[in-house]
Amino acid sequence: MKVMDKYEVPEGLFYTKEHEWVKILDDGTVMVGITDFAQQELGDVAFVDFPELGESARQSQVLFQIESVKAVADVYAPISGEVVEINTEIEDSPEIVNQDPYGKGWLLKIKPSNLEEEKKNLMTPEEYAKFIQESKK
Repeated sequence: MKVMDKYEVPEGLFYTKEHEWVKILDDGTVMVGITDFAQQELGDVAFVDFPELGESARQSQVLFQIESVKAVADVYAPISGEVVEINTEIEDSPEIVNQDPYGKGWLLKIKPSNLEEEKKNLMTPEEYAKFIQESKK
């Protein structure tokens, strides 16, 4: 796991410029969450307005919103496909997103429709770490 300044950027994940992370699971689905950088910028997460199961996700388009004490933030679909699972624990305990953004704080799973092609639009941990550093200047 990379820790640059005060942000964790785990290996083995892909990242977006909108600060979502993607983990490709063995069953072919992808797990999605927001990064450590995003949760720190948002502050205390108060509510997640999840999409419906079965909803279509289109890469780079707004999929749902997260509300924090500071702001309401759009969460973009990092990959196109169908929403197949949401993390229902977050509905009762949204603070998990702040406490463990890369573990228990995952948000949803998508069954991708074009993973190999769209993966090219995502960043590696190294690219994302550099992106954060440049955006903080």
